[in-house]
Amino acid sequence: MTKRDLVVKIASDTGLIQQDVLNVIQKTLDHIAGALATGENVELRNFGVFEVKQSKARIGRNPNAPEIDVRIPPRAVVKFKPGKEMRQKVVRLSKEGGDGAKSAKREHRNSATNPPPSTQASASIQQHA
Repeated sequence: MTKRDLVVKIASDTGLIQQDVLNVIQKTLDHIAGALATGENVELRNFGVFEVKQSKARIGRNPNAPEIDVRIPPRAVVKFKPGKEMRQKVVRLSKEGGDGAKSAKREHRNSATNPPPSTQASASIQQHA
């Protein structure tokens, strides 16, 4: 799902103008990013927590010259820890089978390009009538 998809869904659900929804979403994201940039954690109840953590220094390898060690310095990274409700929804998705989000995405894409078989059949029947 993209930011645009989110705007369209929220505007449809609330009856608000898409530009207003986009402005609110963008401001929300700006404030979250701003808080994280200052090292502050962002907790969204029932959704999850964005945390700034420090990664450790480590030794990496250059794929073009694997014999040379490359020192990777420590750095700040953002981690996301899903909340209880989100974890439960994702677990439910995995219990439904398939490969989860990939199959749902595939189904969404296919439904957009190919109507369901019953629709195709009724369309061809109407053309021949």
